[in-house]
Amino acid sequence: MMKQEIRIVIITGLSGAGKSQAVRCLEDLGYYCVDNLPPSLLPKFIELCLQSDGKIPRIALVIDIRGGRFFDSLFESLDSLNQQGIYYEILFLEAADEILVRRFKESRRRHPLSPLGRVLEGIAQERQRLEELRGRANKIIDTSNLSVHELKEQITELFGSRSVGSQITLSVTSFGYKYGILMDADLVMDVRFLPNPYYVEGLRELTGTDERVKKFVLGHEVTRSFITQFIQLLKFLIPHYIAEGKTHLGIAIGCTGGQHRSVVMAIEIGEALGEMGYPVLVKHRDRTRKVSVGV
Repeated sequence: MMKQEIRIVIITGLSGAGKSQAVRCLEDLGYYCVDNLPPSLLPKFIELCLQSDGKIPRIALVIDIRGGRFFDSLFESLDSLNQQGIYYEILFLEAADEILVRRFKESRRRHPLSPLGRVLEGIAQERQRLEELRGRANKIIDTSNLSVHELKEQITELFGSRSVGSQITLSVTSFGYKYGILMDADLVMDVRFLPNPYYVEGLRELTGTDERVKKFVLGHEVTRSFITQFIQLLKFLIPHYIAEGKTHLGIAIGCTGGQHRSVVMAIEIGEALGEMGYPVLVKHRDRTRKVSVGV
């Protein structure tokens, strides 16, 4: 087997979830992009790219439901690549049903699996057909609450300058349980046991990025002990994930409303991981939501 010097990304996911935006971003990052390559040609195409003497350092292949029976041979092709020891990454894009319906209405497009019927029916069929492929994905991005710019930022972080075989990238995201758990995370940590700034006069309307809130949360021994022990756990886990070939690890930290405790913890954990030498992206899903009772 020849040495692999090409980064291979396979883009797939639900119709309307942002595959077009994703491939445009990868094109901007210097990827050679191919849309709807027949899956039976996938191993041969990649073999030719591997023989390009470094002239094609990055390729991105878009796979979607329009391929029809396409998926029957796709898994055979992926298994063939695995047997040859060719490393590839699968990026799966998805979004909530109501978001996908809204996007189809705004674009005035019909769903490819329900050209004459209801969009929701097409979405349900597509989710079912893509279930196995989703299970093989290295990274799943839920674009429900992402702007085009935010999606581009995530893809750049995941698939930008890092070369094949380099270390893992990490994302640490704060969220509020009252708005739903972060679905695409690999590790989820519940920090609702920490002292809550919401009940402290003058802190309720602030967020975890404010120094007063940070000082309150970090001022308790239970918080400092948690950070120390959680970092020790991550120090143990991350090298094992790298050894298994994982290229991205998503860490989610949740409190009730996602505006105080989880924000402080995401920042602290992100900084600690950065000091360990890992590339880290820190995000706050719910920080800018209006503070309400129970946060």
